[in-house]
Amino acid sequence: MKVRADTGLCVASGMCVLNVPDVFDQRESDGVVELVLAEPPSSLEDAVRSAVLGCPSGALSVDED
Repeated sequence: MKVRADTGLCVASGMCVLNVPDVFDQRESDGVVELVLAEPPSSLEDAVRSAVLGCPSGALSVDED
């Protein structure tokens, strides 16, 4: 799995960070998403999928291997 974040679409809601802080973070300056791990371990894949589905702006996506 590879995680992608479109910072141009991000509305800085922070839901992804709340759900999977090991994978997502927010920029200090404007709260826009930053990826901590673009290729998370398999133990986090379900949580990442949930965060992607819960992203209010659709800024997150995953590419399955």
